[in-house]
Amino acid sequence: MFTHRLVFPASVLRGRGAIKHLGAMCGRLGQRALLVGGERGIASVEEQVAEQLDQQMVSYLGHDMLTGQCCEEEIKRLADRLKLQGVEVVVATGGGRALDTAKAAGVLCNIPVVTLPSVAGTCSAVTPLAFRYHSNGQFRDMYPLAYGPAAVVIDADLLATSPLHWLSAGLGDTLAKWYEYRAISDLGQLTGLSGVARTNSELCFTLIKHYAADACEVVRKGQANLALEQVLDAIFLYAGLTSIMSNGAHTGAAHALYDGFTACEKTRHIAHGLLVGFGNLCLLALENRSDEELLVALELARASAIPVHLNEISPDLSDADLSLIIDQSLRAPDMANMPTEITHRQMREAIARVQTLSLVKT
Repeated sequence: MFTHRLVFPASVLRGRGAIKHLGAMCGRLGQRALLVGGERGIASVEEQVAEQLDQQMVSYLGHDMLTGQCCEEEIKRLADRLKLQGVEVVVATGGGRALDTAKAAGVLCNIPVVTLPSVAGTCSAVTPLAFRYHSNGQFRDMYPLAYGPAAVVIDADLLATSPLHWLSAGLGDTLAKWYEYRAISDLGQLTGLSGVARTNSELCFTLIKHYAADACEVVRKGQANLALEQVLDAIFLYAGLTSIMSNGAHTGAAHALYDGFTACEKTRHIAHGLLVGFGNLCLLALENRSDEELLVALELARASAIPVHLNEISPDLSDADLSLIIDQSLRAPDMANMPTEITHRQMREAIARVQTLSLVKT
């Protein structure tokens, strides 16, 4: 008998000013805390984190700045430091790769991790998964973790101050929850957990459809409002629950195309969700959806500041670069989830169709 293992975060705090509860949360988990993340993430939260820990008399051990890749070498390096310093609780900040590195190292050391995302690029803050890469930035695998974060702190005021392209990345990645789940599932046969995942993924789409444009506008101003809170719930909570309910098996051609982009030096540095967001449009083309439906999807992508043309991703991609990207995407595990086999020609034609329609004025 198959046993479906569900791993949820132990606690989630969300809303404006949620960081004010960080110290109390950490104090229940340990007395020696280390802040882990990328340079920008640490700079944006370190003062508040140190203040919160001091209020709860939790020793602040300083920070560890990650290299930018969630790779086996970086996970092991961080794990070694956690053991050496006697860290009892990790506060992880930044985007998906930083959070995934901290989560994986925490599991290796059996140390609780509190995620405090400083950008809303993916649902990584809540999931028991780590997207691992090779040291050069090429995608390696999606690695399941034994347990998820001990706590998640989603502060809309903090996330409103991050660059817009990170919110756009989160919107692209979250839209994939619906586009991909719909493409790879028989929606007439969904029961139990599959039905819950489907409902969550459609809710993600609905919230982004209604609130993305307003949320992007307030982030341009560095402010938080109801629209931003709604899309943050979609990016972190509902998308995260979709990933948890499906054990990560909800991805398709959009994520496969992202895997392909990481094989190319010209595109692997682009945020995960921005590439997935473009991949969503190509997925719709692969499904032979109508021009009208694609034009609506293109409009939503533009409202979410997601790239709709390869030139917006990298203006100097050669035909050989594109062939490499497509070939790598066809070998990606995510592509195997598609209901039919996808060929190089089909993917190339899908990309071309998206680009042609992106030039249509509506």
